[in-house]
Amino acid sequence: MTELQFNSWQTIQDEVLRRIHVRDWPPGAVIPNEADLAKEFGCARATVNRALRALAEAGILERRRKAGTRVALHPVSRATVDIPIIRQEITGRGQAYDYRCMSRSVTRPPSRVIDRLGIQGGVDCLHVTALHLASGAPFVFEDRWINLATAPDAAEQSFDALSANEWLLANIPYTHGDIRFAAEAASEHDATVLETSHGEPVFVMERVTWDHDRAITFARLCYAPGYGIVTRFGSAP
Repeated sequence: MTELQFNSWQTIQDEVLRRIHVRDWPPGAVIPNEADLAKEFGCARATVNRALRALAEAGILERRRKAGTRVALHPVSRATVDIPIIRQEITGRGQAYDYRCMSRSVTRPPSRVIDRLGIQGGVDCLHVTALHLASGAPFVFEDRWINLATAPDAAEQSFDALSANEWLLANIPYTHGDIRFAAEAASEHDATVLETSHGEPVFVMERVTWDHDRAITFARLCYAPGYGIVTRFGSAP
């Protein structure tokens, strides 16, 4: 590979993965330092740092201050779950999308939501509930709280035509999220909204999205019976 081909952190990451895969750098081996790699690849040290940091976040490398960077002895496979735009998820299935905003209010969240958002009890949030439909049938019921301290512009949105899910992804940057999956028996309210039977098994996703240490939103998504989810994971080299 020529120097010109090492012009991005992604190409450096690919080369590091190749060397690990062919055991040029076996599990537990200390790899060259950033300055030496930058000289070898003909790029800025910051570019090497970005590549190695991404691999460390993926569990492929272990980085310790003053101890260097080594190949993980037991790389961890990590699943990746994207935050989907529900409209695109439905149309991607070849179904017609429809959306109904059911309620919208600025109010104080219940204690459970306050705990999940990590906010003070006296802070008001925007509470939006909505139903997303696929070809006329209920697809997912969205119960969302938006932290107006982090996303103040949300207070100006009616969410009558555009869902909070779609607006937030388009307008509010986020760094990471916490996701909980559960199989639950549909409550009377969920069953009514989703047009199913009380106690019917439903798939529930609870997600908190963050901008560094500030929570943006807590969403509970309750899907109609029969819904499934697909994730991606990386295997050890």
